[in-house]
This record gives sequence, structure tokens and C-alpha cells, in this order.
Amino acid sequence: MSTVYLNGDYMSAEHAKISPMDRGFLFGDGIYEVIPAYNGKMLGFAAHIERMNNGLNEIEIKLDYSTDTWREICQQLCEKNHGDNLGIYLHVSRGADNKRAHAYPNDITPTVFAYAFEIPPQPVSDIDNAKTYTVSVEQDKRWQRCHIKSTALLGNVIHYQHGAAAGNNETILYNRLDELTEASSSNVFIVKDGIISTPPLDNQILPGITRWLIINILNSHSDFKVQERIISKQELFAADEVWITSATKEVGPVVKLDGQLVADGKPGQIWQQVQSLFTKHKFDY
Repeated sequence: MSTVYLNGDYMSAEHAKISPMDRGFLFGDGIYEVIPAYNGKMLGFAAHIERMNNGLNEIEIKLDYSTDTWREICQQLCEKNHGDNLGIYLHVSRGADNKRAHAYPNDITPTVFAYAFEIPPQPVSDIDNAKTYTVSVEQDKRWQRCHIKSTALLGNVIHYQHGAAAGNNETILYNRLDELTEASSSNVFIVKDGIISTPPLDNQILPGITRWLIINILNSHSDFKVQERIISKQELFAADEVWITSATKEVGPVVKLDGQLVADGKPGQIWQQVQSLFTKHKFDY
């Protein structure tokens, strides 16, 4: 049984108990993060913790955990769970009250939970052996605060399930103006005529750490042109390459959109170069 962290203590997962009156259970009232760790080395740790703190501030959860406290928890979970490739899940809910009421209660203690789980090895920049993705495409019907990494993920789950039911790995979303937002569990990039583009950050889009790393790496280490701009659904289907990006996918090449091949249906040359750069420089930030 894996070792988890709950409210200051490490224990086996089977002994971790959370009150059914916890607002994370009743309302999805909380924030979470997932940090990949390879051989104990965490990817984008500081940026993940900053995003978590931003989310906690957005929903007014006060937690006195420092960055060093989070680092110690993550390192302990890596050591206690003995995996080469681990995802570290961090979860903070507002805590348990003695009643169910929509308004934020006063003077309750946040619930802090964390655990480690196995993730695939780091992706490789090999066109012939790359993990590729097929996706569904549909209108984004989630809430209007998608920039907050909330534990209330039902909207994302429903979109993801629609893709899974169609035999796909993901669902890419567009808004009522037919503008690309993101995917149900990933950010999205397209490539057209050698130019790499991704939607600009706003309330419709989670500020992905992998997205941020890719943009910084490309701006610092390559001659590629990267744009953050509005992208139409039509541009998505006409793209030379499409990628979905996340902590565990890294730069995931999409080969089919709603059953339609992206270009020749294989990972592209620019994807190969970008994944190679990402592999080389992702721990620099």
C-alpha cells in the first residue's frame, strides 16, 4: 500500500480518512496540483507551487505552508514510494464544517492531502516511437473560471469522457465564437507554416506549467516563432501539426482530430525538435 500525506502525517493510503463534511467532498471546494518527478527530480516545482498559491488566493483559502514545506512533502513522498517516475498529487480543500452551506465558513482548518503515483517514463523525441494522440473536438461547456485549478472538475471529466467514448485520448475545446480554448486535461498548440501558436491566457484557460516551460524554452533556445493569439476552430483543422501539452504528456503529438488526419497522420518535424529541446532544458526552470 502506498504512503500518503494527510494533515501533517504520513500513513498508508488505507488509513487516510477525510470527513464526509469536508467541503472538498461536498462542493469540490479546493485546489490541486500534479508535479512530475523523475528519479526524485521534480519538474517545474516552483511554478507549480506558485500556481497552487494563486488558486488558493483566488478562492480565499488561507494555508500557512511555505514552498519549503511543500518541497519536503514532495521529497518524502518520492522517497517513501520508491518509484523512478512519479506524479505527486497535492490537494488542499477548505476543510470540514459542521453543516453544509454555500458561503465560506469562518475558522475551519484546510484539509491537506498528497500522494504519489506512477507515471510513464519521460517522452522521447522519436517520430517512429512517439506516443501519439487522437482527439475529439467539441464546444467548451465548462465554467468561466478555468484559470483556477479547482478540484471541481466535473465539466472537464464530461468532456474527457466524450472523447474516451469515441475511442480518443482527449477532447479539444472551442468557445461560442469558435475560438480554441484548451483540452479537457491539456493545453493546445498548433503549427502552421513553421509558426507555433497557442491560445492566450485568460479565464477560459488553465495556465499550464508545461505550456509555460515550452514557451520559455523556445524563446530562449531556438529560432522558432511562438505566438500567443486567438486560434479559430478552422485553423485547428487546417494545422500542419497539433500538440496537447501537460505535466505527463509533455509535448504530445496529435495525429487525428475527430477522425481526420493531421497532415500525414504522423508526428511532425517541428514536434520532434521541440520535444528534443524540452527534454534537454525542462529542468532549467
